[in-house]
Amino acid sequence: MSRVQRAVISVSNKDGIVDFARGLNGMGVEIISTGGTASLLKKSGIETTGISEVTGFPEMLDGRVKTLHPLIFAGLLARRDSAEHMSQLKSMKIKPIDMVVVNLYPFKQTVLNNPEDMDEIIENIDIGGPSMIRAAAKNYESVAVVTDPCSYQGVLDELKVNEGTLSLHTRKRLMVEAYRTTANYDCMISNFLGKKMTDDIFPSTLNIGMEKAFDLRYGENPEQTAAFYTDPFSEGASVTNAEKLHGKELSYNNILDLESAMDLAREFSRPTAVVIKHTNPCGIASADSLADAFVTAYNVDSLAAYGCVIGLNRNVDMATAEQIGSHFVDCVIAPDYDLDALEHLRKKKNIRLLRTNVPITIDANPEVKMKKVKGGILVQTNKYIDVNASMLKCVTKRQPTQEEVDAMLFAWKVCKHVWSNAIILAKGERVVGIGAGQMSRVDSSMIAAHKAKENAKGAVMASDAFFPFRDGVDEAARAGVTAIIQPGGSVRDAEVIQAADEHGMAMVFTGVRVFRH
Repeated sequence: MSRVQRAVISVSNKDGIVDFARGLNGMGVEIISTGGTASLLKKSGIETTGISEVTGFPEMLDGRVKTLHPLIFAGLLARRDSAEHMSQLKSMKIKPIDMVVVNLYPFKQTVLNNPEDMDEIIENIDIGGPSMIRAAAKNYESVAVVTDPCSYQGVLDELKVNEGTLSLHTRKRLMVEAYRTTANYDCMISNFLGKKMTDDIFPSTLNIGMEKAFDLRYGENPEQTAAFYTDPFSEGASVTNAEKLHGKELSYNNILDLESAMDLAREFSRPTAVVIKHTNPCGIASADSLADAFVTAYNVDSLAAYGCVIGLNRNVDMATAEQIGSHFVDCVIAPDYDLDALEHLRKKKNIRLLRTNVPITIDANPEVKMKKVKGGILVQTNKYIDVNASMLKCVTKRQPTQEEVDAMLFAWKVCKHVWSNAIILAKGERVVGIGAGQMSRVDSSMIAAHKAKENAKGAVMASDAFFPFRDGVDEAARAGVTAIIQPGGSVRDAEVIQAADEHGMAMVFTGVRVFRH
């Protein structure tokens, strides 16, 4: 690349631009600029040529047309190693442009400030900026493109050391950064407008449009590097939008566990505590007070709960904080904390405290769920049929009691959030045993009963999918379970129902599966 002699500067975010432009000017670089950027640079004593002085046209249509002109784009796109290109520039009296310094209209901030003001949002869709960025990036061998204010100082330093030139390595890095900038910008626009203006759940192209929030210390294991990317337009209670009030930075596993805790906590309207280990609940309970809910949930499996993540659907009061503080807990997420509760928990150095600042409830419009596989992404809706008592079909000779129905519906909600094969044992509004992630349903039944111990007697059982054989029912009866809720639909349903009848159990079918694979 030859020496940088002419640069176009047009920025929305003006942080650092005066010092950068002054540094370029000091090296003899001619600066061409637009609108507010040009005014700022001139007021700062930096010699600047207005874009209209170059194109011979005024900035038009309320600023919608400023840089879109052959005198600008030919200067950017002409290949310096092409005699024909350079001859055409000379015949048209067009000077090459060696650098573009552009950041884009604040579309994201405009949406966040007022998502309903569509006129203002549309006006903040940049046209000329992305066009100049893409043109300069395409011609990276001859033109440098700078889109991030964080790059200003490094670019200036290299220009000074290399007598006004940038290495090919730097120009390649700036080019990739530029295309990432325009790609993410277009993703934000298409994703926001897609939700606003269409009903497409699964569009023909999937644009992720995530922004890097921060690097993580490592991934699932220390030898794996990791980072956290977030949707700038995500709404409602989430780990993404939560505010960290205390503790070390979140880990990869923390974020997954916090997500699991919140997803389950939002299922319940009564004060509820969720205890998570390795993305599965090891305890959950609802009660009249949050403190009672926490104590009950933690004691479901206090051994497994060591170093757990806690999800709470109420503000943390002092009584709850004192109970949490008596255990080793890794993370807590809740809508908010009473001041005395927060101060009490902050005395624990190794606990992470997060608040959502909004209620943790079921989302009216839940986001789709995604899973990455090599070379592709699986996408599905995140809605479940809300099973209630009127939908239950009793298939056994014995009808369940009202107490059993209430407990089964509680257990059913928990089932949706446990890795399959999932078996839940519950009494009232508390879980007493959980069997998760086993290759056979009978193994999950045995584990749930083992975890529940004596509490299995008189409990109800929920199964996320049908029983393929009667053995799971036999295990439930052996443990003392009195009623079972399950989807039904197995070719051996008759055999399974017969087993329940033999044991004097009640069994209801939901007709709905809540498998989590």
